[in-house]
Amino acid sequence: MTHPALAALGTHPYLSLETFKKDGGGVRTPVWFAVHAGAVFVFTDGTSFKVKRIRRNQAARLARCNVDGSRIESAWFEARATLVDPSAEHDAGYAALRAKYGWQMRLLDLGSKLAGRYGRRALIKLELSPA
Repeated sequence: MTHPALAALGTHPYLSLETFKKDGGGVRTPVWFAVHAGAVFVFTDGTSFKVKRIRRNQAARLARCNVDGSRIESAWFEARATLVDPSAEHDAGYAALRAKYGWQMRLLDLGSKLAGRYGRRALIKLELSPA
């Protein structure tokens, strides 16, 4: 069953992704995202602290936000975050991101490849908790 929030989230350009530190405090980050196969996919630098927090604690929350994350534009949705290993799902997640963001994503991919950062990217899968 598809979560009812996915349709509304999928058309918005930015999400605030909140992951949790050891002390339980949340850290919010505005991210690009795409909805695919009933889940939300986000990419980030694999050495980022959000990846380290997700490895330790899969609890996450997400909400629509503006470009810099300073304004939350929807209710918060609880989710479980996992890191996606290279696989067909991994490729499909990136394909969904490229389809949504088009030339912007392709330009970011190129810049990451030229800077040598492309290979350290991590793909995060967010599965929303039942409504």
